[in-house]
Amino acid sequence: MLVAENTLVDGRYRLLRRVGSGGMADVWCAEDTQLGRRVALKMLHERFAQDREFVERFRREASSAAGLQHPNVVGVFDRGEFDGTYYIAMEYVEGSSLKDLIRRGMSVEEAVEVTRQVLAAARFAHSNGIIHRDLKPQNVLVDRDGRARVTDFGIARAGASEITQAGSVMGTAQYLSPEQAQGLPVTAASDLYSIGVLLYEALCGRVPFEGDSAVAVALKQVSEQPLPPSRINPSVPPALDAVVLKALAKDPANRFASADEFAAALDAAQVDPTTSPVRDTERFAPVPPPPPPEQPYEEGRRGWRWAILAILVLALAGLAVWALTRPADVTVPSVLGEQQNTATQILEAKGFDVDVEEFESDAPPGEVVEQDPRAGEEAEEGSTVTLSVSSGLGAAKVPDVAGQTERRATKALEGRGFVVETEEQFSTEVEAGLAIGTEPKAGSKLEGGSKVTLLVSKGANTVEVPGVVGLQQQIAENQLEAVDLIPNVETENSDQPEGTVVAQDPAAGSEIESGSQVTILVSTGAGSVIVPDVEGLFRDGAVRILTNHGLDVVFQEESVADPDDDGRVIDQAPAAGTRVRQGDTVSLVIGAFEEPSAEPQPVP
Repeated sequence: MLVAENTLVDGRYRLLRRVGSGGMADVWCAEDTQLGRRVALKMLHERFAQDREFVERFRREASSAAGLQHPNVVGVFDRGEFDGTYYIAMEYVEGSSLKDLIRRGMSVEEAVEVTRQVLAAARFAHSNGIIHRDLKPQNVLVDRDGRARVTDFGIARAGASEITQAGSVMGTAQYLSPEQAQGLPVTAASDLYSIGVLLYEALCGRVPFEGDSAVAVALKQVSEQPLPPSRINPSVPPALDAVVLKALAKDPANRFASADEFAAALDAAQVDPTTSPVRDTERFAPVPPPPPPEQPYEEGRRGWRWAILAILVLALAGLAVWALTRPADVTVPSVLGEQQNTATQILEAKGFDVDVEEFESDAPPGEVVEQDPRAGEEAEEGSTVTLSVSSGLGAAKVPDVAGQTERRATKALEGRGFVVETEEQFSTEVEAGLAIGTEPKAGSKLEGGSKVTLLVSKGANTVEVPGVVGLQQQIAENQLEAVDLIPNVETENSDQPEGTVVAQDPAAGSEIESGSQVTILVSTGAGSVIVPDVEGLFRDGAVRILTNHGLDVVFQEESVADPDDDGRVIDQAPAAGTRVRQGDTVSLVIGAFEEPSAEPQPVP
């Protein structure tokens, strides 16, 4: 079977790109052409397709996970056969494995939060009678929004059945519980131990027990006590130390009774970091191996001697065969930083087999970022060296972070693999400290490592309105413009000198947005009183009208020939309709009639 990009699997799933490769299967990002959605297609390696044990394990993974519909479990949609092998169609999770996040470094809070979600998945599985048996960071995927999902139920089984098969223990040595390492019955407490190891690694950046081989690690799981996490990471508080150590108790009876109890202890440790939320945290003594079965006393000593002698002979013979036939040890070369093809050639030249695991990383695509065994260690010729190869950060969409706090928005963007730069802007619509948006905008698709500018609100840009009443127009305008306000000038007839500001809106001391308009009323200097027309009126009436308008009155008399004009206003200054200031004087001319004198009679 040869599959490549654009291969249509089972007439339905079109392969887009390979996202991971392990010892048992490859994982592809594929398109479900029937439903138009992305899926993760896990395809069993062809060399295992004829192995009944591996096919059964693959089938078990599909059936176990398919029955677990939970937000923290990767959903299984379909399974089938294609071109001589088997596949599982699963939910496609855009994000990273927990192992990748641990490599990058996690805070105590982040480690605890992911562990809570893994416990939620374990609780649901256990309530459905399923024990995972291989919980480890590589089997926990964290999406772009921080939601963890447990995957790979390949060796999960219902109930507390044995896990030894063909004389070997299934699982990953660094995360095996002591009872798993000894081939004893496995219960839900075994998963809780593995979650304890997972939490330990997330807090410390390393597992509690390491060794040159899986057997050496398994022996330490059974016989050695772990260092408290705070000895490696001083930021781990005492209460969390106690929670981790209880989860790693050698005896299952001394661990947490359930995932709920484990989660409750984490909550209590967060509330009070200095006080241990658990008891009996010192009960971590090595677990003794199971006692050998008793032999009947009636058997003769001679039978015992022959049996022991036979065992010794067989052991010595086996040791001799092993010593003569075992492969030579070879020093593992360093291939860190090399491209995958180059690294593979170097290792194969030394006689090693190579297994490749791809994961998203900020290292260039194809570059080896980790190897197991490490450089300089001795390993048997023909053994497998596992390479962790960067697939790059990949392309991702810019998430919509509008309205989120700066810290949460930054975390969401960095979680997608973007480099975040923050820029503050004034906003009347978004509260200070919250995200306005991003540049490029949400929904834009960018390569991992691209720069995204996070726009954060500084709140409204307000200024205090200065008082400009009584100032000349130009001075008032200058003062308003100095604080980034726009003067809007209107004129008004006023008693004030021409060009004087007689009113403003908004009032002095008001807080308004920068760039707003402020209206100022400027006097035309024309005054505020219109001189009424009093010509033809009698003097007293004219004076009364003028004084009612706030004007002073002076008058003088002038002779008139018409008796009807006597005592009436025959002229006024200023003229009627003139605008004057209140208190100004109006001069009136009052007519005065005098009888004409009799002409002298001529003397006869």
